Amino acid sequence: MQKKINLSCRLYLLVLSLVMLGADQWTKAFVRGNLAEFAVKPFLPFWNWTLVYNQGAAFSFLANQGGWQKLFFGAIAMAVSIGIIYYLLAKTYKLVVGVAFSLILSGAVGNLVDRILHGKVTDFIDWYVGVNHWPAFNVADSCITVGVTLLIIDGLFFNKSKQ
Repeated sequence: MQKKINLSCRLYLLVLSLVMLGADQWTKAFVRGNLAEFAVKPFLPFWNWTLVYNQGAAFSFLANQGGWQKLFFGAIAMAVSIGIIYYLLAKTYKLVVGVAFSLILSGAVGNLVDRILHGKVTDFIDWYVGVNHWPAFNVADSCITVGVTLLIIDGLFFNKSKQ
C-alpha cells in the first residue's frame, strides 16, 4: 500500500538529491585536479582510481558520433530530471521509490552538469577482476544504478498490486 508522503519528506528527498549531486561534483573536481588522464592509482586489489572522459552514454555508447549525442543525452537527462522532480513533489509513492528516484535524479543531473560544463562526463572508478575491467564510472552513475536497482527490487518483490 502506498502511503501519502508529506511535504517535508518530499523536500528531504530533494535534499538527498542535492547532497548526492554535491558528492558527485566534488569527487569529479577532485579527480580532475589530482589525476592525469589515464593515470592509474591503485586503491584496493580490485579497484583503481583512473581519470577517463566519456562523451557518450553508458559504457561510452555513441561517444564518437560528432557531437550530436551530447545534445541528445543532455535533452534526455533534462526531461527525466523534470519528470522526476514533478513525480517527487506531486505523486503518491512509497518511501523506497522516492529514495530511488532521488538517487536517479542526482545521477542524471550530475552527468548533465558535466556535459554542459565540460562537454563530456568525468569517470574515475575502475573496478576489475584480474585483467578484466568494468567500464570506469562515477558517483552519478552509482546513484543511477542504486536507484534503478531499488525500483526493480521494489517492483519484483514488494509491489503488491491487484492483478
